Amino acid sequence: MSNNNNPLLESFEQAPFSKIKNDHFKPAFLRAMDDARKEIDEIVANPEPPTFSNTLEALDFAGQQLDRISSIFFNLNSAETNEEIQKIAQEVSPLLSEFSNDITLNQGLFERIKAVYEQRDSLDLTPEQYTLLDKKYKSFSRNGANLNETDKKRLREIDAELSKLKLKFGENVLAETNKYELLIANEDALKGLPEGTVEAAANLAESKGKKGWLITLEYPSYIPFMKYAENRELRKKLAIAFGSKGFHNDELDNQQNVLRIANLRFERANLLGYATHADFVLEERMAETPAKVLEFLNELLTKAKPAAEREYTELEDYAKELDGIDRLEKWDSAFYSEKLKQKLFNLDDEKLKPYFKLENVIKGVFLVAEKLFGLQFKEVSTIEKYHPEVKTYEVYDDANNFISLFYADFHPRTGKRDGAWMTSFKSQYTLNGKNSRPHISNVCNFTRSTSTKPSLLTFNEVTTLFHEFGHGLHGMLANTTYPSLSGTSVYWDFVELPSQVMENWCYEKEALELFAFHYETGELIPMELVEKIKESANFQEGLATVRQLSFGFLDMAWHGKDPSNIKDVKAYETEAFKSTNLFPETPETCMSTSFSHIFQGGYSSGYYSYKWAEVLDADAFAYFKEHGIFNREIANKFREHVLSKGGTENPMELYKRFRGAEPNIDALLERAGLLKN
Repeated sequence: MSNNNNPLLESFEQAPFSKIKNDHFKPAFLRAMDDARKEIDEIVANPEPPTFSNTLEALDFAGQQLDRISSIFFNLNSAETNEEIQKIAQEVSPLLSEFSNDITLNQGLFERIKAVYEQRDSLDLTPEQYTLLDKKYKSFSRNGANLNETDKKRLREIDAELSKLKLKFGENVLAETNKYELLIANEDALKGLPEGTVEAAANLAESKGKKGWLITLEYPSYIPFMKYAENRELRKKLAIAFGSKGFHNDELDNQQNVLRIANLRFERANLLGYATHADFVLEERMAETPAKVLEFLNELLTKAKPAAEREYTELEDYAKELDGIDRLEKWDSAFYSEKLKQKLFNLDDEKLKPYFKLENVIKGVFLVAEKLFGLQFKEVSTIEKYHPEVKTYEVYDDANNFISLFYADFHPRTGKRDGAWMTSFKSQYTLNGKNSRPHISNVCNFTRSTSTKPSLLTFNEVTTLFHEFGHGLHGMLANTTYPSLSGTSVYWDFVELPSQVMENWCYEKEALELFAFHYETGELIPMELVEKIKESANFQEGLATVRQLSFGFLDMAWHGKDPSNIKDVKAYETEAFKSTNLFPETPETCMSTSFSHIFQGGYSSGYYSYKWAEVLDADAFAYFKEHGIFNREIANKFREHVLSKGGTENPMELYKRFRGAEPNIDALLERAGLLKN
């Protein structure tokens, strides 16, 4: 295909989805990489002595077209993929890895950066410029610039293989999710399921030309079944299917991928002079070292485990009393937890869902953003979409300045991976005096509307929407000079603060009054329900905390030790879970083989950051609560010192500027009801 007819190689502001065909991607990648290499060559060949401007700034703005193409392609590979896109991803990922290595292992470029770095204290740099210089220098030194040629060659080989392995891991998880179907022919097996779940299962079966009710491993299908289905055997069957993704010793098995990824990461870290992959990663995190992460996880475990053990015993006793269950299994947890919650609080997710129509929750999160930050969201039809279900908005501030484009994609599809995430199609930056605004996207997997009901969210889905929108605000309100420091380009254990703090508004009466209206009657959610939501917020918080900590311990087990002698993925995982495991072991399941956060996404040695950021968010929201949850002065401080600054300065310094002090872990323990343990 001629590059002249390739929309990805033309100048565009918005992603031109309608013009892009799959066979445009590879030629566009190849051409954009060539162009970016030429830009790098020009920097290296510059006869002028290296300066911040002609070296660091020039480098940060190099390869912008390649960045745009990459963001479009890899976002589609997550939200709207197919076999052809996955094949292209396998082809271009090693090329991109090689391109990245070509830059970080370019000796001439490194020498120029090093020359500027060595005179950094005499250059009168702004804090943002100083950060850019520090990060660029470290990105080279931490990625092999000081290695000998033999080790550089090996580093390239490792990075190329890792890029393919991570993609393969994710493809296998997606294929496993799509492959599994539980077809129910007998209506009795649906006992306990909410009407909307039954209708959705019937619609899905019909759409696939089958009779009966179809349950899948996608969250809107899987979670209600585990929570409400009275048929214990089917719950077990579904839970084992969900928990054994990538663990079947077949063509979609991920055990060898897990071992290979862990070993390559360890080898790479050693090559660069680090004891483990975790040591390498954490050098550029707020936590700093594996020892500090483990100390943090263990401190929380000490506080949470006594509560978790009490809650487990209470749940087991309740299951025995209710149904004569002798031993509580993992597939019983959500079912009996929901029943116990209803008994203790008279609070049923199904009673809440009518008050959380998706469109109303979207309006609600926009209203919260308006009251806090003066933002206006205008839905528009002129922005191209990658799928008809995507909603598109232009975002303005209260002075009518354009802030961002915002894409929102809410429902599961075959080509879309599980979970919820925020991403961007274009970063914010300032160049030649022009502030180029970002294009941000939220992607979720919520229950679809049916012929009789609109899309109604569980309360957990409401908090998920607010969470991802918090990430979105971090991207939308970015206001930096350099693209590599913009928006969510921050330390990984700081990135969850804006998202997790937003969840707090879901529990507040003043916020719920903006959007929680019954979809049929228009009635505002009764305040006694709001009180019950707040009362139940700490229900089984011990179990939830220990579960989250277990994932952090598993991550550190894979990445904070030498993995070269690990032969059995399941046995190693079981050992890693020892201190946190309360439920009986299930031999058929293995979490590591579908733990996409750490083996495909960016959370390797970073899963602890969810709890770390909870400390920050509890402390930050306590500040709002002291002065009013819609206090514009506090909101402006949060916007100025956290949301707009991206990664331009040390995150703890930014946080202290907002809060006036370092965060206090007691705010989290108090909110979670764990201080008394």
